Amino acid sequence: MKSLFSGIGWLFSKAWWLLDGTRRALMNLVVLLLLIAVVTAILTRGPKPLADKTTLVLKLDGALVEQLSGSPRDQIVAQAQGRGVQKQTRLRDVLAALDQAAKDDKISAVLLDVDDLQGAGMAGLNEVSAALQRFKKSGKPVLAYGDSYSQRGYFLAAQANEVYLHPMGMVLLEGFGRWRTYYKDALDRLGVTAHVAKVGTYKSFAEPYTANGPSPATMEAEGLVYGDLWTRFTTTVETARKLEAGSVGRSIDQLPQLLAAAKGDIAQVALQTKLVDGLKTRDQMRELLISKGAKDEESKSFRQIGLGAYMAYVKDPGAPNKLQPGVGVVVAEGEIVDGDAGPGRIGGDSTARLIRKAREDEGIKAVVLRVNSPGGSAFASEIVRRELELTRQAGKPVVVSMGDVAASGGYWISMSSDAVIADPGTITGSIGVFGILPTAERLMDKLSLHTGGVTTTWLAGAYDPRRPLDPRYLAAVQSGVENIYTRFTTLAAQARKSTPEKIDAVAQGRIWTGTQAKERGLIDRLGSLDDAVQTAVQLAKLEVKAGEKPRLVYVERDLSRSERLLASLTDVLAPPLAVAVGQSLGLDVLPAPVVEELSAIKEITRVAVRGQWDRAAAVHCLCAAP
Repeated sequence: MKSLFSGIGWLFSKAWWLLDGTRRALMNLVVLLLLIAVVTAILTRGPKPLADKTTLVLKLDGALVEQLSGSPRDQIVAQAQGRGVQKQTRLRDVLAALDQAAKDDKISAVLLDVDDLQGAGMAGLNEVSAALQRFKKSGKPVLAYGDSYSQRGYFLAAQANEVYLHPMGMVLLEGFGRWRTYYKDALDRLGVTAHVAKVGTYKSFAEPYTANGPSPATMEAEGLVYGDLWTRFTTTVETARKLEAGSVGRSIDQLPQLLAAAKGDIAQVALQTKLVDGLKTRDQMRELLISKGAKDEESKSFRQIGLGAYMAYVKDPGAPNKLQPGVGVVVAEGEIVDGDAGPGRIGGDSTARLIRKAREDEGIKAVVLRVNSPGGSAFASEIVRRELELTRQAGKPVVVSMGDVAASGGYWISMSSDAVIADPGTITGSIGVFGILPTAERLMDKLSLHTGGVTTTWLAGAYDPRRPLDPRYLAAVQSGVENIYTRFTTLAAQARKSTPEKIDAVAQGRIWTGTQAKERGLIDRLGSLDDAVQTAVQLAKLEVKAGEKPRLVYVERDLSRSERLLASLTDVLAPPLAVAVGQSLGLDVLPAPVVEELSAIKEITRVAVRGQWDRAAAVHCLCAAP
């Protein structure tokens, strides 16, 4: 028996020796591979030189955004649920690439591909349009090609020197506007009542839940805004394409007749109305680009580089001299919510920390807040505004640059600044406040469900969605809403050097375009993000050499080690998680506009259900870039 145990022990010791030796060998191999990777990275650091006559392919995928949204964790979960990662193109990357390409001797032309451009507001489109015009001034051509053109995609394509369309494609110009879903009758049938407290004749956020159609005030306000935006859109397109004024509107009015004359060939209609310069298949377009540039023998196509790859050649405006005083840019994009929020939303606490980080950075002498938000939590909006106020008190100028939307809470966070600059197509204003308190006591009756209990005061459980709303509670919320509106208009009056009465006359929840807001004194002037940066430079009295741009620092949250790890493992972790999690049905089965409207109200009702009646008031605009 002793010899048996000793034999087993010998066997285990040899097995351990083998395993340990294998482990050491694998570890040594991993270390060796890492060393090889590091040495290779050092030796091959930087992109390889571009060849002559390279075409920059500007493919704009998904939504055109100020800030890429979604943390590494969000991306993994999205892929695990089969939703994929939402495609996005960052606006500042597009602008930087075009400006660099204009000076790059190796770039001979730009090919604009907007087939997959899914979302962009007029402010963002105007920024890209201006960058395309700057590129054209270098003497290099911009060509556009599309299988089809959406309205927003064609706005950019129209800026090109030559516009081509697939023979089976179309140019879709349809005008601005929207149709909301109204839920009142459906809620009545369910037994749900939406109790609303608000200030603002034009504050229409809650209308879909309390009415079956838009109010006259809503029709008036939105009609004026959409009319201004559409006039500017068509004028810009007609000017770029050298068309007669009013021709776009006439083509839409006469579309049935034009289609009949062209025997239903809508691509021919686009050609005949001079929206495009020619109809070409993909291979014909490829040959045209080869003739205008150079042929790449490896790919057998025209010599090209995509936006993502070209960014390696673009100089970082914050990198040349990190000790040089510069301007810090804080991006505030998305819905405004309490607490912390990742990229794509504005957390009251997290955004305030970014502003404070910029204020405490001795190398940052001025702050530009780039706003693209329809608003949200009034409390979170005030947290952000106050942090900007402290930044100004610390002696650092603050300039607000409004993007596609800077309305309601988006306007609130813009009020503590030395200058407010908006694009003509920005949607802003919506200075109004509301609160929604849904109850479902009738639904409870239908389901034969009942509630009961004892409280020490009327306020304990005063808002319970299962029970009728206590009128005293609704009155308390209405008082809070009125107080916040008074605070809103008072702060706006101080910021605009006006009076609360004058602000109230242009407030009441009404939205305006950037141009209309300028006429009513709600902003200082019209301009781009670059104009805001230059204003910040002037206010901070920074010295910038002629022909050079100031140092820009985008102030963003640093990723933790775990987040960096998740980012690197997204493609590895997502597939097995998808199997484990499986697919689930939820809001994805509903039409996109309904999902947007229901998602917007979710956060507002959540705080009320938690009993936070002091935060039940919201400064949110159910408005989006057209």
